[in-house]
Amino acid sequence: MPREHEYFTYIIASRSRTLYIGVTNSLMRRIKEHREGTADSFTAKFRIHRLVYFERFQYIGNAIAREKVLKHCLRDEKIALIVAKNPTWEDLAADFFPAFPSAKAGPPLREG
Repeated sequence: MPREHEYFTYIIASRSRTLYIGVTNSLMRRIKEHREGTADSFTAKFRIHRLVYFERFQYIGNAIAREKVLKHCLRDEKIALIVAKNPTWEDLAADFFPAFPSAKAGPPLREG
């Protein structure tokens, strides 16, 4: 029996909500690449690694077409799409990867 293929269109965000839209055939592998900074210089530079939205497709053509539609949407439309399914912008891949340290973690403001 032939194996069914899965393709994903996804949106990842930084803590400041800079967005990146992509397509992949392995969502967890791709998110791992973004988290490690090996996927794309834009996502690495702006620390865009929180999976906030995704859609699953059986055919790659459909996933690519959806990616193109999303990339041409206004920012408000993208945000509305995310909020409709993930109102708190929770990292949907958090259970699969260790938590990230703060971007600028330093010593406490006050010492004891």
